[in-house]
Amino acid sequence: MNTAAQQNTRTPKVLNGLLPYIMVDGAVKAAEFYTRAFAAAEEHRVPADESGRTMHIHLHVNGSSLMLSDPYPEYGQPLKTPQGYSLQLVVDDIDTWWKRAVDAGAEVIMPVEKMFWGGRYGQLKDPFGVIWAISGPVE
Repeated sequence: MNTAAQQNTRTPKVLNGLLPYIMVDGAVKAAEFYTRAFAAAEEHRVPADESGRTMHIHLHVNGSSLMLSDPYPEYGQPLKTPQGYSLQLVVDDIDTWWKRAVDAGAEVIMPVEKMFWGGRYGQLKDPFGVIWAISGPVE
């Protein structure tokens, strides 16, 4: 993690107007995985509480913000299995992004293929159950 990001109390710049805020079991481990798998840069982290949970981490991934936290069931935020959505990465070099994510431990759900709309597309599942769709141009 960027030491300056950990100590900085400023609000990091949000890079998109609609951004995902996901809840995972192990936000710190997820942020570390996203750094390895998706070249995320950690911009801010709220220190862990007395139970070891983290209520907020702000990452920048491929030009966009992604926020995440651990579950807090006592505040009405229990952990649930991710379903009904995916996080979409639109990249120029799908093969590089795909390989890095798979090498980091992402599970292939749908291999990269040329799609009917003309691009290349595939899906991965991270160790926290989140589906990541990656798309890019046909070379």
